[in-house]
Amino acid sequence: MTNHLIDQIRARLGSPEKTFIETPAGTALSYGDVFARSAQIANALVGLGVKPGDRVAVQVEKSPEALMLYLGTVRAGAVFLPLNTAYTAAEIAYFVGDAEPRVLIADPANMLALGEIATRVGATLETLDAAGKGSLMSRADVASSQFADVERGPDDLAAILYTSGTTGRSKGAMLSHENLASNARTLVDYWRFTPDDVLLHALPIFHTHGLFVATNVTLMAGGSMLFLPKFDLAEMLRLLPRATAMMGVPTFYTRLLGSKDFTRELVSHMRLFISGSAPLSAEVHKEFEARTGHAILERYGMTETNMNTSNPYEGDRRPGTVGFPLPGVDLRIADPDSGAVLAKGSVGVIEVKGPNVFKGYWRMPEKTAEEFRADGYFITGDMGMIDDRGYVSIVGRSKDLIITGGFNVYPAEVEALIDEIPGVAENAVIGVPHSDFGEGVVAVVAAKPGAKLDAAAIQVPLAGKLAKFKQPKVVHVVDHLPRNTMGKIQKNVLRDIYKDTFSA
Repeated sequence: MTNHLIDQIRARLGSPEKTFIETPAGTALSYGDVFARSAQIANALVGLGVKPGDRVAVQVEKSPEALMLYLGTVRAGAVFLPLNTAYTAAEIAYFVGDAEPRVLIADPANMLALGEIATRVGATLETLDAAGKGSLMSRADVASSQFADVERGPDDLAAILYTSGTTGRSKGAMLSHENLASNARTLVDYWRFTPDDVLLHALPIFHTHGLFVATNVTLMAGGSMLFLPKFDLAEMLRLLPRATAMMGVPTFYTRLLGSKDFTRELVSHMRLFISGSAPLSAEVHKEFEARTGHAILERYGMTETNMNTSNPYEGDRRPGTVGFPLPGVDLRIADPDSGAVLAKGSVGVIEVKGPNVFKGYWRMPEKTAEEFRADGYFITGDMGMIDDRGYVSIVGRSKDLIITGGFNVYPAEVEALIDEIPGVAENAVIGVPHSDFGEGVVAVVAAKPGAKLDAAAIQVPLAGKLAKFKQPKVVHVVDHLPRNTMGKIQKNVLRDIYKDTFSA
């Protein structure tokens, strides 16, 4: 038995001299550097008492060293547990208490707040800052650059990622070596990544998109990354001429479109633009293609499953859809209550099965059992449908379904029509308590810069396109919609803000 994920990466590597990662400042690390530095970090972790299966919890700013820490943790046979940099000390206390890591690595600025939390579970607290410095790297600096990777098999855990916890307690999704390796292999082939690719990487690396999709795909393709600390419009425009591919959330693309310097000529050489982590509106998709000649490739995944579907590399990338199930992934639409498989064109809960699907929730066997059907399909909680051409569309989370007067309203259908109204930048449709109907449909709409929106006027074009029960009873016009760090609109926040809309 070998270290499954690392061996899968090694098997596809080219020359050790090839650049893997380059920062905007011009610092470059070759593949040889990456494996030498991750070996030093693995040695440092073992020196701190990390054993196979131990958790290494990490809340640090994005840096090449943070990426080396991910690889070093896996090489040491431990379980990588990345934590959102926006989490408060109280939130970190929950994750650390639940996962009981051997080591907690934090930004030096958070030492005081997190020291007591680490002590409470017997974890060693180490530091790593945005510049790649700190106590952990001081240990790594004096460690050997040779390391015998700890044996880990396909089913051994490589990472735990906590779900956002927008409804109830956050759950730790357990991802195995093969969960990560199989998905990366599939995406390299499906998206045609090669050693010649240069990925523009501006995503955070505490999330599956930036850490596993972007990084593992690049590693397994033997490609390179231009590695930005965060999204910076000026830097993106400066570096795009050197890239061949880009992965982003929808916000990245709307901000690019908002710049007059983002032209067809600037990206004429690009091979691929990919969007995920939040729904990409059909209007943005169409505007981007009209401006650049490139059709954004939208795909669909989850913390628990990595990527499930993708629009095709060759063929029609259809706005408003997330494409087809990836090779090796089985996907079906089922009745949320009975589990009965539904026919094409029917709306139901999306269920998936494949080597990408996680092992379950950390220390939650009952919850894990609830989320799987008897035949092994994972119940995603996302509502969707498959059309007659096989394309999958997401209509919303099951918790976002609005039931008004006994009728089901899927927000995505209403949102797509509101997006078509001139001057609308983005919108969210939610259900809030209504004494007569149970829930009333409410639209929260943000305008494009310089546009003036009238709430009553927004309702007019919907009247001829939607059944009366689907039409928003109230429209709120706002400056912007609340989003989490991955660009997803926080409908739970909106439901709380507007919960008294119909209370009178």
